Amino acid sequence: MTWIKRIGFFLLTNILIMTTISIVTTLLGSMGFSIRAFGLDLTRLIVFCLMWGMAGSFISLLISKMMAKWTMGVKVIDPKQASAHEMDVYRRVQSLAQRAHLPMPEVGIYDSPEVNAFATGPSKSNALVAVSTGLLNRMNTQELEGVLAHELSHVANGDMVTLTLIQGVVNSFAMFISRIIAYVASNAVKEEMAQLVRIVVTIALDIVFSILGSMAVAYFSRQREFRADAGGAKLAGRESMISALESLRQMVEMPEDPRGEAIASFKISSNKGGFLSLFATHPALEDRILALKQMR
Repeated sequence: MTWIKRIGFFLLTNILIMTTISIVTTLLGSMGFSIRAFGLDLTRLIVFCLMWGMAGSFISLLISKMMAKWTMGVKVIDPKQASAHEMDVYRRVQSLAQRAHLPMPEVGIYDSPEVNAFATGPSKSNALVAVSTGLLNRMNTQELEGVLAHELSHVANGDMVTLTLIQGVVNSFAMFISRIIAYVASNAVKEEMAQLVRIVVTIALDIVFSILGSMAVAYFSRQREFRADAGGAKLAGRESMISALESLRQMVEMPEDPRGEAIASFKISSNKGGFLSLFATHPALEDRILALKQMR
């Protein structure tokens, strides 16, 4: 499993959106209103960075479900036209949602040999839970119940909104620091080169700091995974959760999805791997199993 497969889809979408915002606002001269004769107007710069930093993360959140369907090729289950196999998945999600006191989310299946599932969406009342055909073919009833309970716990815990707020703060901080450095760099060159240097440095650092900032968001994501495991254990039973994770751990040689890295960020497992593990949105399966076994 390559390193990019451990980076969350939400983080990748956010980086792309922030890069676009950075290029557009910088080229349009939006930074100019923060520059005064005696230096930077820090108050206005902070307001500007907070506004666009939070906007970038909330745009990522709002389009998350639509992008998931499009990227993964998710077929949303219609109870009126569903097959017996699809209705089994739908009813399991429906039962777990009722136990968790959640509005019924959309339920989808997508064609992939990989054992995978995910939950996304901007709110508890507008969520999507999707599973791969590989997971349905290779997991038994108890394991499937554990996976679905885990995903619904993400919805119940409001994890997408929480990560959005964290990502917004990270975006704002990244934009603020990059513009401070760009301003200093532009003052270090000749006046006729200052604007070009400011534009180039701002865009470059916005991208770099967005990528580095995703490590902080990934850390919080890993903590939320432990919480979702605990929530899944309460909904489906601890043995179901442990059984699901044990099954995943045994599937070391999972079939690779032919769509490759374009959909890699939805993977539910993650391995330890040095520096790049800092970008992992999921803890190692061994750590998750141990946490569940130690849970009171």
